[in-house]
Amino acid sequence: MTKKLLPFLLPLLMAAPASQAVDLIAIGSIDGNYQDLSARTAGALENGVAGNLFGGIGSGLAYAGGNTFIALPDRGPNAIAYNAAIDNTTSYINRFQTLNLALAVNPSYDSLTVGSMPYLLSSELTATTLLSSAQPRIYAAGGAPALNTATSFYYTGRSDNFGTRASTSPSHARLDPEGIRVSKDGASVFITDEYGPYVYQFHRNTGRIMKAFTLPSYYAATNLNAVGDTEIANNTVGRIANKGMEALAITPDGTTLIGMMQQNLIQDTKKYLRIITIDIATGTTHEYAYKLTDGSSVSDILAINSHEFLVDERDGSGLGNGDAAVVKKLFKIDLAGATEITGTPAITSSAPVVAKTLFLDVLAKLNANGVPSTQVPAKLEGVAFGPDVVIGGVTKHTLFIANDNDFLPTFNGVANPNKFFVFAVDPSELPSYVPQTITINPIDKTDRG
Repeated sequence: MTKKLLPFLLPLLMAAPASQAVDLIAIGSIDGNYQDLSARTAGALENGVAGNLFGGIGSGLAYAGGNTFIALPDRGPNAIAYNAAIDNTTSYINRFQTLNLALAVNPSYDSLTVGSMPYLLSSELTATTLLSSAQPRIYAAGGAPALNTATSFYYTGRSDNFGTRASTSPSHARLDPEGIRVSKDGASVFITDEYGPYVYQFHRNTGRIMKAFTLPSYYAATNLNAVGDTEIANNTVGRIANKGMEALAITPDGTTLIGMMQQNLIQDTKKYLRIITIDIATGTTHEYAYKLTDGSSVSDILAINSHEFLVDERDGSGLGNGDAAVVKKLFKIDLAGATEITGTPAITSSAPVVAKTLFLDVLAKLNANGVPSTQVPAKLEGVAFGPDVVIGGVTKHTLFIANDNDFLPTFNGVANPNKFFVFAVDPSELPSYVPQTITINPIDKTDRG
């Protein structure tokens, strides 16, 4: 595949009990062996993997209007051991993928057959956008991409592409993107960087960085190292290596970003995670504490309205990890009236935490629809609302959940594709839901940046 992904329509073979207010309506899959549309980067990486392998796309998922979604791979293929001194990371050029994800009524749907889906999901890759800066970035010896020019300096997943500054310096060339949302005008995307932790704004057509948002200094790791475990051991403050800024939401009016750490900062009590809101216009931040209850980490946050959000809390088990999934849940939180921890360098177990209620047990819902726990992806990381659908005369909201397959087409001999699970949410479940208003932004070419 070099041009487009053919539609992949994957109704399962067994299926669903009577649904409640949130129903699984479609499952889609894209083979992990495909390459994306950036033929310029197709050459082999240091570990022998193609530099444009189409994988990891569920690290972040954002709605862009119509049937258009933006899917975000993370730092690239690093599951193959080749150089432990840089955590097996490669010179994979960071990028985001533009997809057309369309739902169609399944004419063969059988409500009495477990796993029969009322909708089919087709997928088409329409654009690949590489991320770069017009200003020079810091690269390790041999770490600069060959694609660099005098005016384009590409971000990569190599863990040694950093300088002597704190991890939140915007001059680093290393980038581990994890969360993504689209601006109100549709012209740019906001991306979180787990290496930082950082939040950047990139132009959607050119992939060029536009802005870096400043976070409090106590988010930064000051003693950097290309090996994550060494980095953790050398710091007493800042993000845990590979557990930095993971999740990102944007309010429906497009004025505020909400970032969330995957795990606690080093100085914070274990399981106490930070939520940080960022005013896009002014950069003003506010912080709140969130306590993990069931999962081991948080992978995404999604705006219901200006103050209510869904939080993706999960474990690391399931397809792609060689075991059975245990925890994949969405919790509902409300920041209105929540006690702030803004400006608190370290938080303890006495910190006020945001109240949370279970919104959707994703694992239980998938199990009920014939998906065994061993086939539920370990890394369900991207969550986005999509276009409304009409089911039985009732308009319902759609909720898309995607996985990060770690760029591994197979794991232990088992297929490990890029997957999408689509849920229909009755308005009674989210009575205060406000859809994000996004200006449709046509794409003019398939290989961008």
